Amino acid sequence: MSRIFNLGSVNIDHVYQVPHLVRPGETLSSTGYSRGAGGKGFNQSVALARAGASVSHIGCIGADGEWLREFLTAEGVDCQNLLTVSGATGHAIIQVVPQGENAIVLHGGANADTTGNLVSSALESSCAGDWFLCQNETSHVEESLRLARAAGLKTAYNAAPADTAISGEALRHVDLLIVNETEAAALGKGDSPQGSVARVREAHPQMQVILTLGAEGAIWSGSNWEVSAAPPACTVVDTTAAGDTFAGYCLAALMEGLPPAAALDRACRAAAISVTRPGAAQSIPRSFELA
Repeated sequence: MSRIFNLGSVNIDHVYQVPHLVRPGETLSSTGYSRGAGGKGFNQSVALARAGASVSHIGCIGADGEWLREFLTAEGVDCQNLLTVSGATGHAIIQVVPQGENAIVLHGGANADTTGNLVSSALESSCAGDWFLCQNETSHVEESLRLARAAGLKTAYNAAPADTAISGEALRHVDLLIVNETEAAALGKGDSPQGSVARVREAHPQMQVILTLGAEGAIWSGSNWEVSAAPPACTVVDTTAAGDTFAGYCLAALMEGLPPAAALDRACRAAAISVTRPGAAQSIPRSFELA
């Protein structure tokens, strides 16, 4: 069975329920608080595992994050390449309003301690057909993509958060790019999300691109082809891990051999379930819930 090696952030999420997102200069009392497991990489490993994929997580945590290792292990994720380092585990301060939208402040913490050597060592056990996935919440993303491509893996890059996107040069090592509207604009600088994607694909014709559009679904484009899918209607509670749920389920479906249209449909349905629940990793559905 093919595996996916996920170089990804691991965070402790501090989630505050608020009547509205905090405005500049404002002090606002929260109406609720919870601590949970999160980080884009962590969430995507959970989503991949719950979708049925074989996952090896690559990353770093502090001693305060050992419970996150236990969480991943319980989900069936291989954590032998999740190192414990000095310093604090990454964390996020998340505001969630009653309508489900959120605003997030990140502290990288141990996520900044990932290295190319860690990735290179992890990939020594890779085989033909394996995938490598990364986001923008760890260090050495560009080097890691080059290492993965050199090792013969297919590569997927979720360019999030947008303000730390990798260079165009590094995109030469990406087989599948996953972006939302903001991230597409940061990379392609077009006059619309679709225009931005077109500019990115023009510069990197080897790369397929998935553009996510929230409630409107997603578009997957390749060389001279394009497919789309939309999620079912749902009541939004919290959108925190919707994109990560989508990415994990989409890649798992692709590794399973599903064509792009079917993979998009499955990913959209999984993301639609996730937004009906509070929290990050805990909101991600298991595969039987999509039946």
